[in-house]
Amino acid sequence: MLAVLVLSGAMMCGCGGGDGASSGTTTTTTTPPVTAATPTITTTAALNGASIATIADSTAGATIYFTLDGSTPTTASQVYQAPFLISSSMTVNAIAAASGDTTSAVASKAFSPGIPSGTLVWSDEFTNSGSANAQPNPLVWAWETGNNSGWGNSELEYYCPWGSNTSPCNSASPNSYVAPGGGLNIVAEQPSAGVYTSARMKTQGLFSFMYGRIEAKIWVPESQGMWPAFWALGNNITTESWPACGELDIMEHIDGSNPQSLGYDWTQATIHQAPAVSDGTPYHPSGFTAAAWHTYGMIWKQGEIQFYVDDPTNPYETFTSTTTTGTWAFDQGPQFILLNLAVGGSWPGNPDSTTVFPGTMKVDYVRIYSN
Repeated sequence: MLAVLVLSGAMMCGCGGGDGASSGTTTTTTTPPVTAATPTITTTAALNGASIATIADSTAGATIYFTLDGSTPTTASQVYQAPFLISSSMTVNAIAAASGDTTSAVASKAFSPGIPSGTLVWSDEFTNSGSANAQPNPLVWAWETGNNSGWGNSELEYYCPWGSNTSPCNSASPNSYVAPGGGLNIVAEQPSAGVYTSARMKTQGLFSFMYGRIEAKIWVPESQGMWPAFWALGNNITTESWPACGELDIMEHIDGSNPQSLGYDWTQATIHQAPAVSDGTPYHPSGFTAAAWHTYGMIWKQGEIQFYVDDPTNPYETFTSTTTTGTWAFDQGPQFILLNLAVGGSWPGNPDSTTVFPGTMKVDYVRIYSN
């Protein structure tokens, strides 16, 4: 609010010996607060009738708050962070708020796509028709960079983005690329003694989703200290501390060089939410080996998360809002996708003389289907 101070007055002097006197007035004028611009909700086509919604606002410095259930958003609602997939009926409402301004009017857009359950609504097939390694789609994928003090897990790797020559990264030997003929490769290297590089790709800020069935076809490396993962985090991790934002681990694998420590080879799915971590049960049917192509997937519905390997009709792990310990974090908003290959850390332990470098996590595709 802007206050304008106006001074006016006249000096009167006595003539012929009279006494001098003065008088004046002070006027304060206030300008009304500005109302933040109403957000805009736009869409681009995804697959088979689905769309990707983007919310924007023209007010400088404005924060956008939104809901997906038709309720009126407030400044306590989730903050908009990234475009999100729409494949089911919903109403998106959004407001904008900026310091010193009045909160905007509500923008609203209803969606009724009528997409049958099980329909493919988004995918990255990691195609490459060229003869050289190609960059994963930069409109979908961003990269973590550096070591970040072990990423909270005492990990050893330095994450290298595409095209980086910042030591110890080497663009001539990329840690993530789409190979000629197709297929994503995430490669852990040991460029020198005690130095490890790899890649952690994420759709944060670029693409997110809420509910549906997501899966990826993956081949993981089995070697001491290798820690491949396919997972998701809440967009609100920028405003909510972990694990309140919610983490969904669709596939993690360690201990590949020594499955006898448990008596079998295995992968695992887990959910994380505040204040508890809900551990999953290892997946290990007879004859299972992770060093082969498997489809790792998650079925995400309101109040329920299910995980499967290869067969979505046969989930091996189910978590619900009523049976897990802690505050259910998975109905609060969209999540973004991550694919990475860590080296070392508190869970797998560090590489040793048996560890094979380079180690490669191969991803044929990532796909999302409607519920």
